[in-house]
Amino acid sequence: MPTTVHQLIEGTEVTTGASPSVTLKYYVDGAANENAALDAVLSTCPSTYNNMPRQSRSAEPISDTKFIVTAKYAPQESNDQGTSGSAPPESSYEFNTSGGSETMFVSLSTKQRVALPGGPPAPDYHGGVNVTDDGPQGVDRTVPVFSFSETHYKTASAVSNSYVASVFTLTGTVNNSAFRGFAAGEVLFLGARGSKRGVNGDWEITYSFAASPNVSNGSIGGFTGITKDGWDYLWFQFEDKEDANAEKVVRRPRAAYVEQIYKRGNFAGLGI
Repeated sequence: MPTTVHQLIEGTEVTTGASPSVTLKYYVDGAANENAALDAVLSTCPSTYNNMPRQSRSAEPISDTKFIVTAKYAPQESNDQGTSGSAPPESSYEFNTSGGSETMFVSLSTKQRVALPGGPPAPDYHGGVNVTDDGPQGVDRTVPVFSFSETHYKTASAVSNSYVASVFTLTGTVNNSAFRGFAAGEVLFLGARGSKRGVNGDWEITYSFAASPNVSNGSIGGFTGITKDGWDYLWFQFEDKEDANAEKVVRRPRAAYVEQIYKRGNFAGLGI
């Protein structure tokens, strides 16, 4: 059901004199929650009214999907809570492509095997990396991880206990649908950090994410058809196998497994 927003003309209140203000009211239908209703009104109500900036928004639920949202406008001035009284700043965005690290126990391919002159052939470990009698030791490598964060400003009424609980629940989950241009399964929500500006001021909340690409029909160490979401875990089972050419029992990969480590989450609950 689409979300609709209608201004309630009869709800408009205008105060003049030494402390002028304007209050506008909107009827919102089809919103998933209070925060979604507040965000829906943002696209309708102006940022200023009669040269006065929007100071606050609040939502009053009528039912699970219906809300009355109130937007208040007043002159910009400092107040005794230490906030500026102006409309919240614009959202900001930061990113980092320095990548992450993982231990690789099976290589993409073995490019060369070299034996001592006159000695037995070099054993074939089938892509196993740094293999000893105790098994593969692997090697650390840099993998593509795209880290980014977004800072948003929300009114005090928007950051309710239920909203904070929703953000908490989504922490450590992976997107179950496309998010910020990434496919489902590629974005991990690392959590949020928020602070309130003054007693009645707005909230500054920074949401942190990391993205890792999905793999479709990939190949590694002789294994083909590997398909995994970006935050799934790929591991290999090793076995002792005789290498007839090298006349030696070696440990080499026998099977590959893809495991889901993180729950999937609906990032729409973040309200950003």
